[in-house]
Amino acid sequence: MPASHLNDELNIIDDLAHARPAVTTVEDNPWRILVVDDDPEVHNATAFALQDIRIDGRPLSFVHAYSADEALAAINADDDIAVVLLDVVMEHESAGLDLVRKVRHDLGRNAMRIILRTGQPGYAPEMRVIREYDINDYKTKSELTRVRLLTTLTTAVRSYDQLRTIMNARRGLALIVDTAADLLSRRDPGDFAAAALASACRLVGNADSGFLCARRQNFPNFPGEPPLFVIGACGTFADQLGRPLADCGAAGAFAATAYGERRKSFVDGGNAAFFIAGENNRDAVLYLKTASPLSESERQLLEVFCVNIGVGLENAGLISDLSFSAFTDRLTRLSNRSGFVARIDEHLRSGSRGWTVALLDIDHFSELNDALGHHKGDQLLLSVTQRLCAMLSPEMVLARVAGDVFGLLGPDAALDPRRLLDQFKLPFLVDEYSLPVKATLGLTRLDEVADSDGIDLLKATNIALNRAKSGDRGRWHYYTEDMARETRTRLDRLHELRIAVTQQRGLELHYQPQVELSGGRLVGAEALIRWRGADGEFIRPDLFISLAEYSGLIVDLGAWVFHTAVRQLRDWDAKGLSGVRMAINVSLVQFRDPLFLSRVRSAFAETGISPARIELEITESVAMLEAETVIGILTELKQMGIQIAIDDFGTGFSSLAYLHRLPIDRIKIDRAFIRDLDSKRGSGASIAQTVIGLGRSLGLSIIAEGVETEAQAQVLMDLGCPLAQGFYYSRPVDADSFLAWAQARA
Repeated sequence: MPASHLNDELNIIDDLAHARPAVTTVEDNPWRILVVDDDPEVHNATAFALQDIRIDGRPLSFVHAYSADEALAAINADDDIAVVLLDVVMEHESAGLDLVRKVRHDLGRNAMRIILRTGQPGYAPEMRVIREYDINDYKTKSELTRVRLLTTLTTAVRSYDQLRTIMNARRGLALIVDTAADLLSRRDPGDFAAAALASACRLVGNADSGFLCARRQNFPNFPGEPPLFVIGACGTFADQLGRPLADCGAAGAFAATAYGERRKSFVDGGNAAFFIAGENNRDAVLYLKTASPLSESERQLLEVFCVNIGVGLENAGLISDLSFSAFTDRLTRLSNRSGFVARIDEHLRSGSRGWTVALLDIDHFSELNDALGHHKGDQLLLSVTQRLCAMLSPEMVLARVAGDVFGLLGPDAALDPRRLLDQFKLPFLVDEYSLPVKATLGLTRLDEVADSDGIDLLKATNIALNRAKSGDRGRWHYYTEDMARETRTRLDRLHELRIAVTQQRGLELHYQPQVELSGGRLVGAEALIRWRGADGEFIRPDLFISLAEYSGLIVDLGAWVFHTAVRQLRDWDAKGLSGVRMAINVSLVQFRDPLFLSRVRSAFAETGISPARIELEITESVAMLEAETVIGILTELKQMGIQIAIDDFGTGFSSLAYLHRLPIDRIKIDRAFIRDLDSKRGSGASIAQTVIGLGRSLGLSIIAEGVETEAQAQVLMDLGCPLAQGFYYSRPVDADSFLAWAQARA
């Protein structure tokens, strides 16, 4: 031995020979002790003195290093060394102290306890060494009896354990804080579950397998269906993702116990299950398979982390609910309109060709819904969904884009309209009802519509659907550019009409005389609406009256016509044309207007015109619709003194029994029958004669419209028709021209 090391000897007195502590066996998880000394005898003596020793139930495991460099390599290779028994003087006088500096400053191993041992204390004064080098104890080798060595080592090990616990807790809390923002930003429940599970495994360090299970959201739990499903999985459970918890074997049963019976955390050996209480039926369970039992601090950290998981699941679930509601129909679980548009856009981005978008409308669904109730209506929709799904191939898309309208996307050949409508040949069974249901289709071939997105294609297909619905139901129409042009023209005209009605711009009333056939005396006038467009040309009434009825503008337009016509009578009276009756057309939409009767009364109050000089004309088809409503309003009008006429009589399908109930004064023979009066082959004369006879038998007056020739007027007169109007007498003209015509005829 070198001279400088003459006093550097370790002679441990066996003062434990008769007082060894009882051995308490725990799992084989030894405390790692690093012995650093250049003297092999020191290693042997230390190992011999501490053999079979356990501290807090755990054995000791020794790592040996014979120089500072070997010790540094050992510490680098093993992050679980609890205590270092370090010689001060080895390669050189400060080798041990230099090692301490590297361990603390360079490696940052602050939890590891360092016990400095030296046989030459003069090389490093105790207080300065402990203060400057972060050494936990300082012993001379001569004073280390077996008891003192064990006492020193026990204190160091327990200190290490406490520091590791604190540092792990601090690290775990930092991890929880660091991952909180990331977890709360996860919008998809599956993505959130995967991130949360990975963080939980990092938190304890000795777990690489586990799963997170929760209830399925946005889907009903059917009777007998398992309540929990795996929404995140890793390690040996990775293939269980999406499956019921019961499929996870013993681990699933362990987790189910924490969820169902205990409703709290449950740890047993290498199994750990944590119950996560959530709101809105979002309870969950985190299960981890650990290599060794969780420490109390690890368990507490996971308890804290599970609070984050609960909040994150709630957040992800709410976002998932919003996304589900935004893109999914809750009744059928199909995509809704927004989801369907997104699927069309997705397909367009793929560049695939030869596909079609279709809209399928269930005919008269609202009537079925009203008759059977909404519950049965929902069942019918589910039956239709089931039947359509059965015929579609996996790559095709089915959506519910409106109450009774389904959207379809698929290859041209697969979306065959005949095949689709064939699905409605058999009735649908809804409880005890067998419902015969038909459908109408609108379709758009994507290849025929350039530079369009999902919304544009849906609009185009809806145009085709409306075209199909405008004819007989149970048909289909493919979209064409002509349809789009017609629709745009119609919308432009509707916009112009709205401006004309609201600003009363370009609207005029023209008047056609009504005369006695026998003497030609003027008895009345029919008020006819005219609309002069922005170009100064008149737009035909058949092009805008239907638009006004469709849009509801007919209510305001009709009110303007009525007031203008009544005021015109007052103006004519002032100019010497008195006693003329005014015929005004009224639509069914006006009858539905709750202010209709009050507007009529207001016009009479404003002008002072007698209601007896007004005749309201309703078409035969209007008279047949909503019978009780029409009869009630007509009765009130009659009570005011207003006369009622049935226009276009003979073109509808009214029954005589119903006609007899209507409080009407006059029947107007439609021009279609008058046109044939001077034709030898026509049946107009016989129909006109029948109508005239019917009117007489009911005590009604008769007037014929559309009289254009003297021969037609003569035939009507011979048949006994008293009144007529038509081009033979005068075209509809403006108010001043009508006054001039009447004065000249007088």
